[in-house]
Amino acid sequence: MRENAIVEKSFEFAVRILKLSRHLRGKQEFELASQVLRSGTSIGANVREAQYAHSGDDFLAKMQIALKEASETMYWLALLHRGELLNESEHSSLSQDCEELLKMLVSVTKQIKEK
Repeated sequence: MRENAIVEKSFEFAVRILKLSRHLRGKQEFELASQVLRSGTSIGANVREAQYAHSGDDFLAKMQIALKEASETMYWLALLHRGELLNESEHSSLSQDCEELLKMLVSVTKQIKEK
C-alpha cells in the first residue's frame, strides 16, 4: 500500500465530513455535527501527524488513534442514518469511504506490530 494513499484518502474523507457537518448545522443538528466533524477530521490529522513521528512507537500510536477515530466516525454515521439525518445513499457512500480507511489503518498498524 502506498503511504500517500492513506494520507490522500483521509484528507478527502475529512473534506466530505466537513460538508456533512455544514449540512447538519443547517438542520440545527449542532451537537451531532460537532461530534462527526471532530472524529471524522481527526483521522486525517493523526495520519498526517504520524508522518513526522519521533519514533516507530510514536508512529504506531498516531495510527492507532486514527483507527479509533475512524471507528467512532462509523458510529456517528450509523446514528445519523438511523436517526434519518442521512439518507441511504449518503450513508452508504460515507460509510464505504470510512470502512476503506479502517481497513487501511488496520493493515498499517498490523504491519508495524509485526516488525
